Amino acid sequence: MKSYTLKELAQTLNAEVQGDETQVVSSVATLENARAGQLSFLANSKYRAQLESTQASAVLISAKDVEGYPGNALVLNDPYVGFARVAQLLDTTPKAAEGIAPSAVIHPTAKLGEGVAIGANAVIGENVILGENVQIGAGTVIGQDSIIGSGTRLWANVTVYHDVHIGQACIIHSAAVIGSDGFGYANERGQWIKIPQTGGVRIGNRVEIGASTTVDRGAIEHTEIHDGVILDNQVQIAHNDIIGENAAIAGNSTIAGSTQIGKYCIIGGNSAVAGHLSIADGAHISGGTNVTSIIRKPGVYTSTTIAMDNKLWRRNTVRFKQLDELFQRVKKLEKTNQTED
Repeated sequence: MKSYTLKELAQTLNAEVQGDETQVVSSVATLENARAGQLSFLANSKYRAQLESTQASAVLISAKDVEGYPGNALVLNDPYVGFARVAQLLDTTPKAAEGIAPSAVIHPTAKLGEGVAIGANAVIGENVILGENVQIGAGTVIGQDSIIGSGTRLWANVTVYHDVHIGQACIIHSAAVIGSDGFGYANERGQWIKIPQTGGVRIGNRVEIGASTTVDRGAIEHTEIHDGVILDNQVQIAHNDIIGENAAIAGNSTIAGSTQIGKYCIIGGNSAVAGHLSIADGAHISGGTNVTSIIRKPGVYTSTTIAMDNKLWRRNTVRFKQLDELFQRVKKLEKTNQTED
C-alpha cells in the first residue's frame, strides 16, 4: 500500500503543514467517514462542522478555514484540487492489462511500442500502431490503420474502428465505441440512401471517454476531440463534431453532427445540442438544456423548468400552449389602445 508523510505531500502540493509533518497517510476519505491513517479535505465551508468530529489523521484545508482547527492539516489554496492530486498518488486502480495474453490476436503488420500490454481476446488490426506503455483491456478491438499514443489506457471491451487516432495519456472506459458510422443518409422518394462515412476520428492528449460513450467518425472530414476533454458515460458525439480543449460533457448528453463546442465549455448531464451550431469558449450549459441556436459569448445557459406538483405542471403546460394566442390578444389590445390615444 502506498503511503506518504504530510511533509512529502506538502512538497508535492506546495502546501503548508500544520501539526505533525511526519504523520503518514495511505488513503483518502470524507470528513464524516475518515479513520486513522486517512487524509480528508474541506472544500465546502458548509461541512466545517464535521471538522470537530472527524477521525482523519490530517485534513486538506484552505487558509480561511484552518483557523481554529487544532488537528494536522495541509493548508493550500484549493483543497479539492489538492484532494484530486493526492488521490492520484494513492490510487490503487489495477492496470487494464499486464503483459500480452496468449489469446490476443495481433496482426503481423501491427507495431507495438515498448511496454505495451494487451489483455485476453483483444484484437489488434492491420497496420495499427500502439505507443509505449499502452494498455489494451480484454476483448477490446482496435481497427485497421488506427494509432494509439503512449501511456493511453483502454479498458475491457472498447471498440475502436479503422482510421482512429488517439493521443497520449488518454483513458477510454469499457463499452465505448470510437469511430462508428455517423448518421448520414439522403432520402430518395421515401428510401434512405446511406452516405459512406469516410472521415476518421482524431482524439488529442489527456482525453477521458466514459463507459458506453460513442464518438462517430466524420462523413468526409474528421470528428475531432481536442486535448484535455472529459466525456462522461453514455455521451453521444456525432459525425464531424469538434470538441475544444478542456471541455467537459456530462452523462447522457447528445451533441448532434457538425457542431463545434468551444474550449473550456461545460455541458451538464442530459443536455442536447442541435447540429451545425457553435458554442463559444467558456460557455456553461446547465443540465437538461436543449441548445437550438448558436451561442456567441460565454455565460450560463439554461432551458429547463423546475420540478413542481404534477397538477400544477399540467396546468402550466396547457398555458404554455396558449402563449401565442395570448401574445396576439395583447398585441391587438395594445394596437387598440394606441388608436384610442
